[in-house]
Amino acid sequence: MSHDVIVNPTELHDAYVFDMDGTIYLGDHLLPGAARMVHELRRRDIPVRFLSNNPTKDPQQYVEKLAKLGVPTDISDISNTVVTTTRWLQSHHPDAKLFCISEEPLKNALRTAGFTLTEDPEEIDIVIASYDRTFDYRKLQIAFDAIWFHKRAFLIQTNPDRFCPFPGGRGEPDCAAITAAIEACTSTKCQVSLGKPSPIMLTEALAGLDVAVENSVMVGDRLQTDIQMALDTNMRSALVLTGEATADDVRALEEAHQPSYVMDRIDRLLPQFVWDELGWTEDNDPDTH
Repeated sequence: MSHDVIVNPTELHDAYVFDMDGTIYLGDHLLPGAARMVHELRRRDIPVRFLSNNPTKDPQQYVEKLAKLGVPTDISDISNTVVTTTRWLQSHHPDAKLFCISEEPLKNALRTAGFTLTEDPEEIDIVIASYDRTFDYRKLQIAFDAIWFHKRAFLIQTNPDRFCPFPGGRGEPDCAAITAAIEACTSTKCQVSLGKPSPIMLTEALAGLDVAVENSVMVGDRLQTDIQMALDTNMRSALVLTGEATADDVRALEEAHQPSYVMDRIDRLLPQFVWDELGWTEDNDPDTH
């Protein structure tokens, strides 16, 4: 690990918002220091929230995964794009009739929130593009008719990701591919994107917390989503070099796009005085043995 880019925090902050894959865990494996770091923040009554751009899982699935990995978490602390999209629609378009091009977790959440889902282009107020592995020409036609032919609906998307990466380098087309197909045939533009790097996602994650946004921290492994979202929201940002971004990526950044902190492991998010107080070393993390 190259240490010339490392900038560890020297103070604690009001709240911490975490990306998950590549930050807290990698695939099905907890990353070193993650569990003890989260436990210590909670012991100090510092709010912790978790984010994901994946709309194919409901929040309960993340609760179960984190618990299995040794990080028990309340469902209210999870804010993936299923949560963000539902909350934003409740706040801004509570009576809208929706055509949801997505998989079942988002549809179920919207129905539970009281929304009407319809495939009738004459009724649709909002077309929602999302990660949908059942996307087909029929769905594209419904979106086209609602937006272009009947001229009554507008387009939003759950997240702007072009593809979803898989272990081993493979991936699948993600939400942006579906959004682009709808934009191409309707000559319209997506009006709202509700996933990272949209500041909407961070705003929703911190909703209800009595904390100063400028003294809260977004923690993640991706510069273009996690870190950029923090910059756009006027939050502190912490990049952990355990996922996508590398030290070379950090060196290549212009000063205005640099994260506040860069760490080689997630528990370095806690300042050195906390490590000294608790007697921590990198070799005595109980979750790595």
